[in-house]
Formats: sequence, C-alpha cells, structure tokens
Amino acid sequence: MCQHPKPPSAATTEINRAATQLYDMDDRADFTDARRGLIAPLPGPVYSDADSSKVVFDPTQFDYLAGDPPVPDSVNPSLWRQSQLVSVGGLFEVTKGVYQARNNDIANMTVIEGEDGIVVIDCMAGVESARQGMELIREHVTDKPVRAVIYTHTHIDHYGGVKGVVSAEDVASGKVPIIAPGLQFDKFAIGENVVAGNAMARRSFYAFGSMLPPGPQGFLTCGIGLQATRGPSVSYMSPTDLITETGTRREIAGIEFEFLYAPDTEAPEEMHIWIPQFKALTCAENANHSLHNIQTLRGARTRDARNFARYLDETLERWGADAEVHYGPHTWPVWGNDQITAFLESQRDTYKYIHDQALRLANKGYTPLEAAEEIELPDELGRNWANRGYHGTVHHDVRAVYTKELGMWDGDPVSLHPHPPVEAAKRFVEFAGADKILAEGQRAIDAADIDLRINLDFTDAGEQWTMWIRRGVLNARRGKVDDAQLAISGAKPFLVATLLKPEAGATLAGGGKITLDGDDTVLSTFADLLDDFDPAFPMVTP
Repeated sequence: MCQHPKPPSAATTEINRAATQLYDMDDRADFTDARRGLIAPLPGPVYSDADSSKVVFDPTQFDYLAGDPPVPDSVNPSLWRQSQLVSVGGLFEVTKGVYQARNNDIANMTVIEGEDGIVVIDCMAGVESARQGMELIREHVTDKPVRAVIYTHTHIDHYGGVKGVVSAEDVASGKVPIIAPGLQFDKFAIGENVVAGNAMARRSFYAFGSMLPPGPQGFLTCGIGLQATRGPSVSYMSPTDLITETGTRREIAGIEFEFLYAPDTEAPEEMHIWIPQFKALTCAENANHSLHNIQTLRGARTRDARNFARYLDETLERWGADAEVHYGPHTWPVWGNDQITAFLESQRDTYKYIHDQALRLANKGYTPLEAAEEIELPDELGRNWANRGYHGTVHHDVRAVYTKELGMWDGDPVSLHPHPPVEAAKRFVEFAGADKILAEGQRAIDAADIDLRINLDFTDAGEQWTMWIRRGVLNARRGKVDDAQLAISGAKPFLVATLLKPEAGATLAGGGKITLDGDDTVLSTFADLLDDFDPAFPMVTP
C-alpha cells in the first residue's frame, strides 16, 4: 500500500483542468460572505483535556488553503473552492445579537445575546472546541450567563461539546434548560452513536479521509466543515424541554424563539428555529452550502429526501418573506431576503428532484445503480454551489432513496444471496471480458426549463392549492397565486382525474365536471411531462 502521496496522473490532471469549465469560478460572492462579520480569528490549536500535549484540532494544518492559491492539478476546482471557504475560522457577528464560532470543529456554535443572558444553539462535537468558542464570546462579546442550550438535532457534532458550554449542575437544578426536538431525542442521539458506534467510527475514517495527511494530495476538508476533531472529550446531557409541535414558542433572556418540528429529515429528530426580533432563521442541517446525504457513508438511518423538501417549503411559507439572515450549524450564513429565499428554494427543489426522479425511474424498472447513473440535476440546480456534492452526492442520494422507499434489494433475483466480495472477485477475474457491459443511454433531463403554475380549487372540499413546476421539480402548496397560467375548479375526484390524465381535462370541462380558466394548453404541456409506467417491466433483463 502506498504510504506517501503521489502526484496526480495525466488523466486526473486533464479531468480537473477541464472541470473549471463546468463552474462559474469567477463567482466570488461566497468568499465575501464567509468572511463577513469577523470579530476575531481563532486563537490557535485546540488541546485535549485528557492530555494537554495532544492537539485535537489544528487549523494551521490547512494554511495551504490561505491566500487564494491556484487550484492544484490533484483537486477538483469546485472542491478546492469549497475547502477555501470552510477554512475561514474565528468568531463572527452574524447580525446584531447573533454570533458564531466557526471552523475550530467540524460544526459551528451559535450564540444569541439577550437582555440578561445568552442562548447557545448547538455545541460542536467536543468539549474543548466548545470551550474555546465560549472563551471567544467572553472575551469579545459578553460575559452574560448561559440561560439555555438548544440542540437542533440528534447528531454528536451538535451536542458533544455541551459540557464546555454549561455545567451539569446548572442543568440538573433547572437553572439552564436544554431544548431539543422530539420525544425520542435520547434514543436517537445515543443509539446512533453507541449501538453501532465502533462500526460507524471506523467507516467515518474512510468517508472523511481522516487517515490521510492534510494537503492537496491527501485529506482536503470534510466539505461541510474543515475537519472532525481528533480524540476530543465528548459529553452529553439529556434535553429537559422537548419541542414536538411546529409553532411552539419559548421566551428566553427576553428573546422569542419559534420552532418548526422537522423529524425524519437530516436526523431522526430535528427542528428549524425562527428568531423574529433578529429576523434570523436556521434550518439546522436541512439547508447547507452543500448537498447533504440521504444515506451517510459512515452509516446512519436512511433519511427521507421528500421530508427535506417538505419542511424547507413549510419554512418558506412561515418565515420566507421575513427572514433577513439564515445561519447554519455548518458553513457560513446567507444574508438578504432574496438570497435566503433563493437558497432555500434551490435546496428544497434539489432534494425533491432527487426523490421524485429516483422513484420515477424505479417505477420504470431501473435498478438503483442504473437510476443513479442516469439522474443529473438540471443546470439551474446543479450549477448552484450550495447543491454541489461536497458532503452527499446525487449518485449516492438516488441510491439512498431506493433504500428508503424500496429496501436493500435491487430487484434482481441473483442479488438475493450474492457472493461475498472475495468470492465475487474471483469470478469476475475468471470471466472478465466474456461479456460486454451494456452501454447506458444518456437521457436529457425533462422539464429542466419548464415553468408551469396551476391554481386548483376543490369546490367540494372548500380547499385551494397551487401546483407549480420549475427546475424540473413539481411542488404544491395550499392557497393560490395571482400569476397562475391556468386555474382548474371542480370536485376533488374530477380534479384528481385531470392531474393524473391531463389529456382528459378538455372532455371533463366539456361535460361541465371541471372549469378551466386561462391557458388550457398548459394541460397539454403538463401531460407531455408525465410518464406511463409498465406494470410488467422486466426484473432481470435490461
């Protein structure tokens, strides 16, 4: 096994150089945002509580990313750009009253300053990093006491540093509540990281490249953060105040917090938080400057891509018109209402597209791997930096949708009891070259540039909905919009029949079952986007 980094091959160099043509490398807005509001840089390495000579996090290892050096031939230019952005660390003012310690851990710590205290949202992965973050707050912002801790979700990099923020005595006495989502927070927080902890830790070394030396020919970054801390002191304290309903509010230190419960998304228990006083929003890890995992490589419960989209859209409905800053537990904030709305809509549509297209191809008989090879994001989504595959990838996420919705079997009887890897490898070697792999046809992305808006009035139920298609994604919400190209009204059975078979719309309208108001050619356009599924598609043969 190679113990030393090697220079990239000619083929790798050629691919990476050509990749610069795929991206808008002149777009530097994120670099401004990643540095915005810097109060103080990180003071230096983070040292272990157990052994003061041991470094658990050293940002200076990534100095090769500083100063905007040219992209090395060994690195994809998009990943190099992202790594430069997540290497910007320190204490930041997000907006007046909202602060973040960033990039002295894989995750951020957010501090909200109130009238008589502070509220800490997420506590990083390790006690040592969280303590360093709190020291920056004490030195540069305020010495007000901690009035509450909020966990946004059940992953260790958001609660592991809690004892670097607050004492167990203050929590046990009720002086400092710990607010978290769901009735089963303890079960999922502990179960995911303990029951399968050894396997998950070992797999994560490979997923994050932790065993490689930092550098352009080794470990670059984690994509959504600089690096996971190495051997930190990990702590946990159970929540004392559980949020189980959207719209729940808490007033802490004179600041009102409103919560949106978003279970079965990026974590089994997760929530979004709105602070109206500061017009500040976080969607936890359901919205990041990176495509996320629907199934992590390290191992975790398979997530529901549809729920990502659902709760992001609900967030937009509730607070999208008012939000002026979006801050996350990873990466950097987004400022400005137009920018926030575009960011959340693009993330929503990306997850919805992956979910819908995966199941569309499943219904056509594609196996997980076939679908993953076929599906690409429409340009408007795929060229958005926040949807790039720095943490999850489209290929992985498509396969994860299959796992979530259809289970681990790919539909081929041969794979019901496959050979173990060594035995399979022997047979592949023996038969290599006997048969050629069928060439995968390239499929154009349907409806990438279609923009349809249809108002639906269910006259028997007294409900109105808007359905729209944009970026190749179909979404729907309660209510109607003023700029719909077509309005359809009628009883629910006839509206459903029209949506399932748009070509029947004219006949139903002629018979008085539905009313069409507007451009009825929209139904023909919509019909062209729908697939007819063969219920007898082949299970084994192509």
